Amino acid sequence: MLSIILLSYYSKERIIAAYDKVGSVMAENDIPFEFIIIDDGSEDESYRLALDLEKRHGNVRAYRLSRNYGSNYAVFAGLSICSGQCATFIPDDEQLPYKKIAEMYRLWKAGEKVIVPYRTSRNDGFMANLAARTFYTIINSMSEVRFPQGGADAFLIDRELIDLLNERIHPINTAIVPEVLRLGFSPCFIPYERVRGTNVKSRWTLKKKMRFFKDIFFSGSTWPIRIITWVGFVFAFLAFCMIIFYGYIAIFGNPDFWGEKLPGWTSTVVIISFFSGITLFSLGIIAEYIWRIYEEVKGRPGYIIRKKDGEE
Repeated sequence: MLSIILLSYYSKERIIAAYDKVGSVMAENDIPFEFIIIDDGSEDESYRLALDLEKRHGNVRAYRLSRNYGSNYAVFAGLSICSGQCATFIPDDEQLPYKKIAEMYRLWKAGEKVIVPYRTSRNDGFMANLAARTFYTIINSMSEVRFPQGGADAFLIDRELIDLLNERIHPINTAIVPEVLRLGFSPCFIPYERVRGTNVKSRWTLKKKMRFFKDIFFSGSTWPIRIITWVGFVFAFLAFCMIIFYGYIAIFGNPDFWGEKLPGWTSTVVIISFFSGITLFSLGIIAEYIWRIYEEVKGRPGYIIRKKDGEE
């Protein structure tokens, strides 16, 4: 059985349509599936409609998070309760063609453990496309994981990986796709053409994008820590050279250097200002990692699934 996790957030106009379309594709391809709806703290009627859908169909399960955690944590929540031998997740805006789910399922039946669809094109506008390309270029150059060209934000994984994610990965300040790629298992990448989503206002805000970028960057890369070491080494060497240079001028050189008389405090101010900036920048990077360690050791859950009425 395939577990399909629908990420729902203010989705009252799209939940039923999404289930009907997914069900049609699954029926055409004779794929048994369960449909798990994770409502990510919506304040409209999305969850009520999900419960109504659950009552009408035996393969639908509806859950609601205690607040809006973001789609990344909603995926972790869905994987923690799914019961299929493989699982995938879909947004409610149909940007991932549902026929790709059937294609990924066939590859899983053929023995693949991890199937990752990647976009060959996107129609989000010039600036959004440029930002996306820049984002994945930076991540691929500095992170321990490698995204396919065009980026990827979906996957279908085997039960073995589902159990690993549930038991070994703590979903705090991390991102689900890099965690799956980091596990290995020789991912199978398949291309698809991203279609424009349904005509709804995007809730993928700049703040959420920046948080997503930081989660991927700091959880998937030790580059910032390593670069601090190299920056410290390079500038320590430059400082040593400057000490010798200014010392030579002070002892043997002419006080009029290149036709300009150097005040005695010039070198001191330049050196202190420069290295103060480097120190503060380095401390900022270290503080980012320390904050993430602090959040981890507190042991807070990455998400909370609310109990349904009548549940114990």
